[in-house]
Amino acid sequence: MDWISNIFDSLQLALYESLVQPLVFGLGLGNLLEDAFDATGWLLWGLVQIAVILLGIGLLERRWPVEPVTDRAAVRTDVIYTLIHRLGLVRLVMFFSIEPLWDGIAGRLRLAGLPTWQLDALWPGVTDVAWVSFLLYLVVFDFVNYWLHRAQHQFNWWWALHSLHHSQRQMTMWSDNRVHLLDDIILATAFALLARLIGIEPGQFVAIVVVTQLHESLQHANARISFGRLGERLLISPRFHRLHHSIGIGHESEGRGTLGGHNFGVLLPLWDMLFRTSNFENRFDATGVRDQLPEEGGRDYGRGFWRQQWLGLTRLATSFRKPA
Repeated sequence: MDWISNIFDSLQLALYESLVQPLVFGLGLGNLLEDAFDATGWLLWGLVQIAVILLGIGLLERRWPVEPVTDRAAVRTDVIYTLIHRLGLVRLVMFFSIEPLWDGIAGRLRLAGLPTWQLDALWPGVTDVAWVSFLLYLVVFDFVNYWLHRAQHQFNWWWALHSLHHSQRQMTMWSDNRVHLLDDIILATAFALLARLIGIEPGQFVAIVVVTQLHESLQHANARISFGRLGERLLISPRFHRLHHSIGIGHESEGRGTLGGHNFGVLLPLWDMLFRTSNFENRFDATGVRDQLPEEGGRDYGRGFWRQQWLGLTRLATSFRKPA
């Protein structure tokens, strides 16, 4: 695996020196060169992910589609979301605005004596093996991801933002990143803090993000794929996650108009099984949010990127209003 790492490092350095570094200097941001180098890594990994989505997951969609793609414009909007997220633009926002704030807070907490927990030191001789510690961190992040995802479906204000993700009626491999930018910043901040708290190495953090994102792209694919009775209980499949996007099942727990849903897991269905939110029915339902159906009011979630972002903010503002 070292040769793969060496190739990636060489490509990152070449891209940084030929494109990113001159751009940073040209913008007068020489004090941010280290962060810019890290951002170059995210950009390169994003390009790798997009290649996998196009060449790998795209093949599965063409081979075993759930439904014909009829709304190409909606899918093109999802492609824009994917490029924004996978090419590191959200990470750039974190690097240049939010992370400096958390760096200051983390420094104050360390001065106050707040410890961090190095999870890869739990079992010396075992957890200090790279792949073992990676799996340990992956499970911890997945567990936290499950509860954050449930929270997105539990609180009116958060669902006002997250419902944009569920509003895609034509779900494809590009739909994973159809997320309101404010929602994404909240989650990115939470995981940045978690990474600091448990002491994960930057390289492992990047690997966890990449593995998780690629699997989420597969989950959202317009592909009639199930992992079988046993496999479905070990790793989340496109069929399992499509139920999470099903109208009603995916975003309601107690019937029409309620919050909640099923199948919140990101990588492992274990958490859904443990906390009784799993649904393993062998179905491939229509996707979307109930209130966008014509017979349920036909709520507008927007067609283009900026319209969707604006409507998300209006839903957020409305969610804080007390009912008359």
